[in-house]
Amino acid sequence: MKRVLTVFCLLFLLACESREQPSSSTPSPTPESQAAPPPQAPLSLNPLYRQLYEAHETYQEPSIRRQRFKLADIEPLIHRLQAPFEVKQAGKSIEGRNIYLVKLGGGPKPVLLWSQMHGDEPTATMALLDIFNFFSTSDGFDELRRLLLDELTLYFIPMLNPDGAEKFKRRNAIDIDLNRDALRQQCPEARLLKKVRDETRAQWGFNLHDQSRYYGAGYEPATASISFLAPAFNLNKDINEVRGNAMKLIVLLNQALQEHIPNKVARYDDEFEPRAFGDNIQKWGTSTILIESGGLSNDPEKQELRRLNFTILLAAFEAIASGSYAQANIQDYEKIPMNNNNAFHDLIIREAQLRKNGQWFTVDLGFRHNQADYNSYASYYPKAILADIGDLSTFHAYESFDASGYRIVPGRTYGTVLPNLSSLRRLDIPALLRQGYTTFQLQQQPKPQEWAEIPAEITKAGSNPANEIRLNGNPSFLLQKDGAFHYAVINGFLYNLKNGDEALRAKMGG
Repeated sequence: MKRVLTVFCLLFLLACESREQPSSSTPSPTPESQAAPPPQAPLSLNPLYRQLYEAHETYQEPSIRRQRFKLADIEPLIHRLQAPFEVKQAGKSIEGRNIYLVKLGGGPKPVLLWSQMHGDEPTATMALLDIFNFFSTSDGFDELRRLLLDELTLYFIPMLNPDGAEKFKRRNAIDIDLNRDALRQQCPEARLLKKVRDETRAQWGFNLHDQSRYYGAGYEPATASISFLAPAFNLNKDINEVRGNAMKLIVLLNQALQEHIPNKVARYDDEFEPRAFGDNIQKWGTSTILIESGGLSNDPEKQELRRLNFTILLAAFEAIASGSYAQANIQDYEKIPMNNNNAFHDLIIREAQLRKNGQWFTVDLGFRHNQADYNSYASYYPKAILADIGDLSTFHAYESFDASGYRIVPGRTYGTVLPNLSSLRRLDIPALLRQGYTTFQLQQQPKPQEWAEIPAEITKAGSNPANEIRLNGNPSFLLQKDGAFHYAVINGFLYNLKNGDEALRAKMGG
């Protein structure tokens, strides 16, 4: 008992001593007192990326310069690939066309790229052909090539939907959207993609597409020229390591693109689509990046977008090989503006006066150009549609005209029936347009592609189009001020009648 009391007294004295001495530890800070984390340094980009952009012309495949090409056009280019490429026929389409798998490199990081799963989305296919040329060359980029081939094993499917490409259409030969066939896998093209993904056990996947040229990057007047997405793998849009890596790489690629197309990069909404390949491949464990090529001014055949695809794909390979993407901040992915669907028109006539039902209304007219196929889908000509009428102040356009103070006057039909297009070209078209004539009757009808981009509407003999300003029509009209016609709009193209005679005559050709 005496021993117990002694121990108790000692403990009591120690407790008192500790209570009297000031604490040597710093108190835990409250949330308000915690210092903000230091700002993250800007992501450092490899200067090779710009060099690759500048050198693209060296590797651009010269035989493919337009969007409209078919398997028969690229098949010889695939067959000519030599070591270190490995080329095999991976399968066939619904209609029996070959689908190829091209392998390159022997590194520990497998990367899978597939293009043109929608047949009318060819931009990335052109870029892949250029990348094949890049790896077939020896020059100042040899150190980069060695790095990529040592660290990566690259697998390319350069045209997953050759049947769709044959008719330049989105869906395959039985009208199934391959990007909605990831679950059922009813089509051989879809089964092939799943099989290749599983066999390669790809760590990275690039889902290469084209999107509408009328998408905007956020709400600014900038086209969504390139859009990205790290697809969600579930309804909650969770971010695991696989998806997070894709987001980080997108941050790096976005920064690289800002040097060339500032403010023209966007991202897709990441709502989970359970039938889509991108979402499922992400779910199956492959860090997947969707790249969509949209519209860019003065790039109708998407050759500049092809160059940008070439650049960012090689940049992505380097970032994966070196691991530099890991330095990116995932939060910067969320700062990329969202795709703004249908934000653009080709031409907007703003605040013109339109007479309807005996009254004058201030309206905007928004035109878009559809691609009308000809030559077995190998070519197209622009065919305009009046896509919207009203207040278009929240929309943007590749070309806008402030028509304040102008009245819209429907074009008239020239009274004399002409024998053919050659006889029309001999007329003084600028003078006739200033008289209000936009439409000309021809006995011998030319093909639509022969006159789709001239400042004259052609119709058959005896036809007198009303050129009514109506939604989904394609009216020819003039813009009048102070009793004079200053501008004409024909097939959705704006023509200057005040001081553009030489340009008009050049457009008429001969």
